[in-house]
Amino acid sequence: MIEASGSSPAFATTSLVRAASMPCYPPRLAASRRYDDVELAASITATLRQRREGEIWLFAYGSLIWRPEGPALERQRARVHGYHRGLNLWSRIHRGTPEHPGLVLGLDRGGSCLGVAYRLPSEGLESQLMALWRREMPDDSYRPAWLGCRLADGRRIEALGFVLERERPNYAGQQPDTVIRQVFDHARGHCGSSRDYLANTLTALRARAMPDHRLEATFARCAR
Repeated sequence: MIEASGSSPAFATTSLVRAASMPCYPPRLAASRRYDDVELAASITATLRQRREGEIWLFAYGSLIWRPEGPALERQRARVHGYHRGLNLWSRIHRGTPEHPGLVLGLDRGGSCLGVAYRLPSEGLESQLMALWRREMPDDSYRPAWLGCRLADGRRIEALGFVLERERPNYAGQQPDTVIRQVFDHARGHCGSSRDYLANTLTALRARAMPDHRLEATFARCAR
């Protein structure tokens, strides 16, 4: 007997598995943990205890390049080894909402990253760090760390940076263009859209003669 046309049960099962595993937008994300000012102050204290003696430097790789949080005594191009910049963090506050999360940049393990290092003044440091923590650590997506950094003038320093935690709910990994396009079309938080966030960052990187060619290509493909 000739079977009716259509997918076999095995093929149908395989198709369902593939469909279930395909990236989709908006994603279903577990709840992330929000921090209050008491917890942020404790995190600042613990982070400062881990640093070496000397002046405090901050490594910027995203919006801190074009919208610094406070004054700096010195600014230099810098490279961090062991981490790379990627559009790999879901944002449900600054550049998106819980219903339509945005994507923002994070430092993920592997490779290296060019950015800007700021030498922070000691005067007003406490309030500047709190403002920085409120901006970068509204939830548990990032981990503050001291990163080995080489400045453009050859000096080697240790700079404060905020790196990704892959096991946290907002870690996005590498998303396909189909998802990034939807993010650019729909995601907007109280700081604006993901599309504008990435455009501003790419413009700032080009202005400082350190373009990120991989992200430039992603933006060219996905921004409409």
